[in-house]
Amino acid sequence: MRVIEIHEPGGPEVLTPATRDLPRPGPGEVRIKVAYAGVNRPDALQRAGLYNPPPGASDLPGLEAAGEVSALGEGVTEWQVGDKVCGLLPGGGYAEEVVTPAAHCLPVPAGMTLKQAACLPETFFTVWSNVFQRGGLQAGERFLVHGGSSGIGTTAIQLAHVMGARVFATAGTDEKCAACVDLGAERAINYRSEDFVEVLKGEGGANLILDMVGGDYLPRNVKALADDGRLVQIAFLQGPKVELNFAQLMMRRLTITGSTLRPQSDHAKAEIARALREKVWPLLEAGRIAPVMDQEFPLDQAAAAHARMESSAHIGKIVLRI
Repeated sequence: MRVIEIHEPGGPEVLTPATRDLPRPGPGEVRIKVAYAGVNRPDALQRAGLYNPPPGASDLPGLEAAGEVSALGEGVTEWQVGDKVCGLLPGGGYAEEVVTPAAHCLPVPAGMTLKQAACLPETFFTVWSNVFQRGGLQAGERFLVHGGSSGIGTTAIQLAHVMGARVFATAGTDEKCAACVDLGAERAINYRSEDFVEVLKGEGGANLILDMVGGDYLPRNVKALADDGRLVQIAFLQGPKVELNFAQLMMRRLTITGSTLRPQSDHAKAEIARALREKVWPLLEAGRIAPVMDQEFPLDQAAAAHARMESSAHIGKIVLRI
């Protein structure tokens, strides 16, 4: 099968087309003939040598894909060969075929293309587990998501809005801010010309913030929170270390938490998949929410896809066409 390898840590140019044997599904796993694979920030971190695959996972990048089930591992009963699925992957999505636990797959929502479905797993698993399970967002609460025009951001805005929260988002251009408002944000803040801290303080503070920036955003997020507010950290585009006055956390009863998805147990990911199928898939099938698509690239242009993502010019998801 055709694949994209990382031949050494570095920039997008280190992504190299290659050929490998088909992977074999183990007990409880399925093999998917990939139609489209999502492109995500963790792929770029892995390419740069900063995010190693978990033990036993493929060394190929790619954490989500959609296609048809092509082989079943021992004990798999919930899927049949030929079923159209999208799946969260431990790695290996930049390839014509990929293996993943059967419990981490979800049906392609009715009325949705495989291209759209390839954009769902990584972002929806991440947003659901961090915003609703870990962050506990409730209807009527004020929710701020940074990077509102990213794949995570566009997903978080839609889900929070449809669940009844008041949604605020940051983005770096007026065009991106307009896209955030179109998706359901009450207010989009251009961080190049406005201070999100002042905007949120004027609203009474955020009850929940989802942040992937890190760095000097951390103390600013603390200032932007309402009393008893929660901050969920899912990435550190500006670095993981910063000085913080913990007296504010204590006096205002704030909570700082966070997670990464890939290192979590197979059981934990299966539980997220079950919750998504029950709570979120009906919303997708009803057309109340949908993935925001930016651009697609053929598999052998994975380097160009990474360059597009790292330029931050995109709005929504980038996919590879296999």
